[in-house]
Formats: sequence, structure tokens, C-alpha cells
Amino acid sequence: MAPDHAPAPSPLGLIAGNGRFPFLVAQAARRSGRRVVAVAVQEEASPDLAADVDEFHWVGLGQLGRCISLLKTAEVHEAVMAGQIKHRQLFSGIVPDLKLLGVLARLVTRNTDSLIGGVADALAAAGIRLLPSIALLTEELARGGAMTRRRPSGSEEKDIAYGERIARALAGLDLGQSVAVKEQAAVALEAMEGTDEVIRRAGRLAGAGVAVVKVSKPSQDLRFDVPVVGLGTLAAMEEAGARVLAIDSGRTLMIERLAVEARADELGIAIWGLDPPL
Repeated sequence: MAPDHAPAPSPLGLIAGNGRFPFLVAQAARRSGRRVVAVAVQEEASPDLAADVDEFHWVGLGQLGRCISLLKTAEVHEAVMAGQIKHRQLFSGIVPDLKLLGVLARLVTRNTDSLIGGVADALAAAGIRLLPSIALLTEELARGGAMTRRRPSGSEEKDIAYGERIARALAGLDLGQSVAVKEQAAVALEAMEGTDEVIRRAGRLAGAGVAVVKVSKPSQDLRFDVPVVGLGTLAAMEEAGARVLAIDSGRTLMIERLAVEARADELGIAIWGLDPPL
């Protein structure tokens, strides 16, 4: 009698934006034995992703109906959103199809979370469950406390504590998640420009010695909205002369974490994991 074989896991849909995040998700999913069907946002994703997935399709930023149709044809029942889509693209670069127009019509507020949450609801209505974007990448999450050889100095700890209060207030208003601090003064606050630009602006305004604090939002939806840092963050910090990076442990994705920690050690940057509120 032939032995029973476990059914093959269902394919994973990957809705891909820019950066390394989609590559890490694709590689982790395939290591786990899942086929990966990528729907890549044409304005953002890298064509190189095609080499790391089993199916690769381009969609325009506003083509939600095509995205859902491609995933359903591939018999995808679970999907992950990974990779950044620039905020200015979301609010100026979209030419919506009928499906997305329906989502937009139901939005109470026109912010990023509401828009992508509406997309997640449309996927669910089509039988496609959106998984947390970090579900396959727990080893890449920030840890608590010191993650580098250099720990924050006493004055840097004060900057972190002050910056955390400011950043959590900012995140609670859904305005931004990063703040740059020097000598317990807020130098630069994030709006729509992203963390790296905040860091560069802080360097221009205050010079070397800035501490950067990046936190999660109180209602962070990890299906599509996870704080991310990486080698690009460190490059911006090196350019600005920033010396400390404080991020929420367990809720911040460090793209290629070991490489980030090693590069921080080379630069003498202290990376510190905060305890996010429960």
C-alpha cells in the first residue's frame, strides 16, 4: 500500500513593493515549501524579484481588481504585503480601477492605514486572507536592549527616553513614527518623508550626535504596516553623524538583521531595543 503524502501547502501570494523586504518573504516562504505568486507593484517593485518566486506578475498601483484576479487564478488563499510604497505615490500616483474606486468610496478617512486596510478587506471578501507581513521573518525582528557592542551613553539614554515620549505621541496621532533628538531637544519629526529623510534633515539642522527613535503605532496592523530599518537607515545615520538608533523590540523588522548589527558595530552606532507598550 502506498504511503500517504501530506498535501502540498497552498501557494502564498506576495504583494510586493520596493526594497529587500519582498525578497526576504519570498525566500522564507520557499524554504518552508510554499510556492510564491508575486504580484509586484509596477511603480515600486524590483524586476529582480522574479528570480525568487514561482510566478511573477506586474500590476499598476491602482489595479486592485487585477491583483485579486491574478491571486484567485493561482488559487492563493493567503497573502502577504511586503515592501514600501511611498506615501506620495499612494496619494498622487493612483489611477484607480473600479474595485479600488469601491474601496475609496467606503473610506471614512483618507490616510495610508485606512486605504491599505480597505484593500485588505477587499482581499478578504475575495477569500484571500492577509497574513502579518512578519509572519515568516521572526528571526529578523529587533530584540530588547543592546544589539550592538556599543551601548548608549548616559546622555544618549536621556535622549532615547525623551525621544520615545515624543515618538509615541506622534505615532499615536498617526502622523509619523520617527523622531531625531539631540541634547533632549526634538530636532526633526517624521511626517510623510520617511525615516531616512528625517535622519538626514536632523544632521543638517543639528550636526553630529543625534539619537534616532523609531516606534510602532499603538494600533499597528502588522498585516501591512510594520516599522522597518536596514542598511539604508545606517547609511543615512552615517551621513548625518547620528550615533544611536532606538527601535521597538519584537515589532520592528531589521532587514538582514545580522548585517545591520555588524555594520552598526563598524560605524560605532548603538542600536537599542525598546519595550513597546502592551
